[in-house]
Amino acid sequence: MKAGNADAIARRPVGAELIAWTGYPCAAHEVKRSGLHALFRRPGQLCHGAPDERRAPMDLRGKRIGLLTASASRAGGGVFEAVVAQTEIIRLAGGDPMVFALKDEHSCVDHARFGGVPVAVFPVIGPRQVGFSPKLLGALLAAELDCLHLHGIWMYPSQAGSVWARRTGRPYIISPHGMLDPWITARGRWKKALARFAYERTGWRCATALHALTGREAQDIFRETRRKDTVVIPNAGPPGEEPAGELPGPTVVYIGRVHPKKNLENLVEGWSLADRPAGARLILAGWGDPSSLASLEGAVGRAGSSVEFIGPVFGNEKKDLLASARFVVLPSYSEGLPMAILEAWALGKPTVMTEQCNLPEGFDTGAALECGYEPQAMAAVLTKALAMAPGQWHGMAYSAAKLARSRFSQEVVSAQWSAAYATALGQSRPDVEACR
Repeated sequence: MKAGNADAIARRPVGAELIAWTGYPCAAHEVKRSGLHALFRRPGQLCHGAPDERRAPMDLRGKRIGLLTASASRAGGGVFEAVVAQTEIIRLAGGDPMVFALKDEHSCVDHARFGGVPVAVFPVIGPRQVGFSPKLLGALLAAELDCLHLHGIWMYPSQAGSVWARRTGRPYIISPHGMLDPWITARGRWKKALARFAYERTGWRCATALHALTGREAQDIFRETRRKDTVVIPNAGPPGEEPAGELPGPTVVYIGRVHPKKNLENLVEGWSLADRPAGARLILAGWGDPSSLASLEGAVGRAGSSVEFIGPVFGNEKKDLLASARFVVLPSYSEGLPMAILEAWALGKPTVMTEQCNLPEGFDTGAALECGYEPQAMAAVLTKALAMAPGQWHGMAYSAAKLARSRFSQEVVSAQWSAAYATALGQSRPDVEACR
C-alpha cells in the first residue's frame, strides 16, 4: 500500500470494530474515537485501576510509550512474550505503556498477561500474513503517544508505524526480533521484496533507532538498512530462581512454535539415535500451522513411546513442564533471542541449543551445550547430556541461573531500555523527507 493511501486511512474515524481491554475480566468494548481518549489517559488516570505503586521517578515518568505488534497473544510466539516483558520494563522506568496489535483468536484470552496495561486490538481485512487493518493507524494517531516502538516487521503494522512517525515527528523505534536473519529473508522472497518497496525501507530510514537483540542481529540490520547506529539490548527473562536441589529425571523439553526453522524433525531423529538412560523422555510442546503440526506428529509417531507431542502449554502449565526438565532443547536454524532459553535459565535449567540461538553467553559460561543441526550431531550431544554426572549438571544449572539474574535480568535490561528511550525522546524530530 502506498503512503498516500495510508494517509487517507488516518483521516477515517476509528470505528466500532476496535476492541479494547481495560481490566479484568476480559471485556470487549466498542470504542469510538472519543473512546480512545478514555482508554489511553494520561499518567494517574489509567482506567484499569489505581496507579502502580512500584513506579519510581526515573527517566520515563509521564511518557506514553506505544508498543505496536502483529499479535498481542500466544499467536505471536516469542515476540508476544517480549512485548509482555517490555510493558513491565516501561512501567519500572516510570513510563506508561500501551499496546496496539492485530486481532486474533487468542487476543481476548491472553490480554490478562499484560497485567492491566491498556491493550487495543484491531480486525484484519484480507490475508492474515499481510495484516491490513484500516483502523490501526487512526488509533495510533489518536493516542497522543510520546514514542512508538514497533515489534516485528514484514506486516501492515510496519506501514502504520512509519506513517505515524512521519505525521507526528515523534520518536519511532523498530525491533525486528530476528526477522532480518538470512534464513528468514530467504523465505517468501517476493513477498518481502514487495514489503521492502512498499513500506519497510521507508520505516527503516525514518526510525529514530533500530534495535537488535544481539550483535549478530545488528549485522543483519546493517546488511538490510546500511544503518550503523543500531542499539543492542537483549530480551529480559523472568526472575531467576534457585536450581533444583536434586538431579531431575532424564526428561528433555522443547517449548515453542512448530515451524521448519525450529528443526524439530531432526531433533526427533537425533533422539532416536541417542544412547539414552532408562525412562528418558523427549517432550515437545508448541503450536503451529496444520501442515507443520502434521509433519511433526508423523515424526513423533515413528519415534516410539519415549517421544511425546503435547500441544501448546502456557502459564503455570508451561512453568511446571520446564521445571520437570533436566535439559531444555532448541535446535533452531534461526532465532532472534529465544525467550524459551531465558525462561529455562531462570529456572536453573541447562540448555541444548544451536549457535543460531544467538546466546553465546550460554556456551561461554557452561550453561548450554551446542547440539548442531543434523540428527547424528544431536544424538551425540543428547547422549552426553543425559549421561552427565549430578555435580556437572548442577554446575551448568547454577551457571544458567546466574545468567538469568545478571545479564538477562529485568533490572539490567530495564536500565538499558530506560536509557535508550530517554535518548530517543531527547532527539530532534526525524527528517520528514527521509520518511517519504
